[in-house]
Amino acid sequence: MPDIRTISITGSGYPKTAVIYSDWKSDPKACILYFHGGGLLYGNKSDLPARHIETLTKAGYVIIAYDYPLAPTAKLPQILDDVRASIQHYIDNPLCYYSRPLPYFLWGRSAGAYLCLIAAAYGSFSQNPLGILSYYGYGFLCDHWFQTPSPYYMTLPKVDESCLNALSGGLETTGDLMTHYSIYVYARQTGKWFSLLYEGREKFFYLDFTLRTCEKLPCPLFAVHATNDTDVPFDEFRELCSRFQPNTFIAACDVHDFDREEDNPFTFKLIQETLDFLKKNTL
Repeated sequence: MPDIRTISITGSGYPKTAVIYSDWKSDPKACILYFHGGGLLYGNKSDLPARHIETLTKAGYVIIAYDYPLAPTAKLPQILDDVRASIQHYIDNPLCYYSRPLPYFLWGRSAGAYLCLIAAAYGSFSQNPLGILSYYGYGFLCDHWFQTPSPYYMTLPKVDESCLNALSGGLETTGDLMTHYSIYVYARQTGKWFSLLYEGREKFFYLDFTLRTCEKLPCPLFAVHATNDTDVPFDEFRELCSRFQPNTFIAACDVHDFDREEDNPFTFKLIQETLDFLKKNTL
């Protein structure tokens, strides 16, 4: 079992913590800064499958999983500012996380991958990451899919707007499946996902919160996607690959976050190829 500890991070305006996973038997090569998925509307930093944590920490990587504020109470500018602040906190305070400074990778699953990609693309960090792990991430590179009803979510039982009443009104960093997943389903069924994430002129959304104006990422990219992803169109993955020529992993299945199934044969292959990418790009 990996060693697990939690640290508090001040200056965010809300109670913010990071969970650190490590293996004391391994000599760490780098840290991996992790941001969870959930459509920016639900989820929490403790969503990593045990197989991922155990395999990567045994291989000599310290995983640091962060909170960030969730929509719709927080909008994209605040969410991304918070993610950038977490990354810079690691850069500025490495000894809070481990006994010596280590280089770092960014890792996100779904919405977390989106946050990593945008933060890296438009951030001005004093130290760039060694690489980005994008598990079924996106950059809002293709039109319409995030502003129109999702064919997949339309097949699920209809969720009423009253689901928004589950929100506390204040900043939230944890969105429980029992209460907040229905908000995501509602958002995707109605095509209102975009409006729950962003307020302002669409021009600035495309300039600042998509990858459409990014010509080059500051580090290598490992991009993962399922061929029949139910949440993020495969065309998003194709466009990401066309722009940035990443190392890729494609799973021939129809599940968005397929790696949550630890016994899925694709999960085992994915973790091995993730390790290969990390080793290749670790200084």
